[in-house]
Amino acid sequence: MTYDPETATFLIAGPVRIHPRVLRAMSMPSLNHRGDYFHGVVAEIRELLPVLFGAKGHQVIVTGSGTAGLEAVYSCLVPKEGRTLVLTNGNFGDRTNTLAHRYSNNVTTLSAPWGQPVSIDSVNAELAKGDVKAVCLVHNETSVGLANDLQSLAPAIRASGSLFLVDGISAIAGLPFPIEAWGVDAVVAGSQKGLAAPAGLALVHLSDRAVAALHPGAFYLDLAAHLKSIEKNDTPWTPAVPLFLALREALLILKEEGLEHRLERTHRLAEASRAAVDVLGLELFPDRRHASDTVTAVKNPTGMGDPEFRKVLERQYNILLQGGQAALAGKIFRIGHMGIADWPDLLVTFAAIERILGKAGTLPKPGAALREIVDRMP
Repeated sequence: MTYDPETATFLIAGPVRIHPRVLRAMSMPSLNHRGDYFHGVVAEIRELLPVLFGAKGHQVIVTGSGTAGLEAVYSCLVPKEGRTLVLTNGNFGDRTNTLAHRYSNNVTTLSAPWGQPVSIDSVNAELAKGDVKAVCLVHNETSVGLANDLQSLAPAIRASGSLFLVDGISAIAGLPFPIEAWGVDAVVAGSQKGLAAPAGLALVHLSDRAVAALHPGAFYLDLAAHLKSIEKNDTPWTPAVPLFLALREALLILKEEGLEHRLERTHRLAEASRAAVDVLGLELFPDRRHASDTVTAVKNPTGMGDPEFRKVLERQYNILLQGGQAALAGKIFRIGHMGIADWPDLLVTFAAIERILGKAGTLPKPGAALREIVDRMP
């Protein structure tokens, strides 16, 4: 068997598998993006975005990847005066740190080893100094399969008066994220993760406080310009029209399913994946207490690199998983189970993993991983 993208079991950490309804939505003939029909599409999306974020507020759509959304937020909200605190424990936290340094000369970075949580005591100690004006972090670090504990961090950040700026690209529609309860001022979602739309759009939620704090940032990504346009169901620059049509359909599917149901299914898939990993004698990469529900990161089987493991899954079994990034390349594999991923995806994947381990003579108990998954199915 060779890899076939049209029929593959597709479980990378994003982009994720796309529903045929969403794919068909993109086949619409060209539209006038300044005409009434497209304005109606934007109006529908505006009505649906609170379903995605679980909150009402100021929400905009940026044509660009999740990183474009992050740059919009950091360029327009990282303060010109005062200190910015960045927390990082993975590849995307490091990206946040790089972006923050682009827009401020007064950045303090608190780092933890990849896959380990940043010390909450260290964060609180920095906030207690009284000069931190913004805190930037990644909620769900897909590079290491770890979810940062925003719930524990939120009270001190709120009490400090700092802006709370969050990369939620792989968290929104994948992890519980009570934006208002946690006092998050800006959060960026990516279309290609928990929402299961095509890549290429960034969705930004802003609090009243964030809107009041906006200052001119990058020209194309100026959030004030996007807010002004979306009030008229428009965009400030030429949008990716087919992606807006796909976004509308993906939001409708999410509304039909219900955000809570999608979060619950994602959690159950994650629990089943972790249980299957355990009985195979494999080891999670991150601190288990903070393991992500949207992506499970696992250390490669002993003696196997990507050619012996992930590439075999791809070329022989038509299953696509994701490898490690940067220093973790060839050392871990990652199973994405967000968006519209479902139980058959896990069963096929772990059946193939069992087969590979069995051929290598390292399978502890045939069928055990599949039984762990079946036992957790609804």
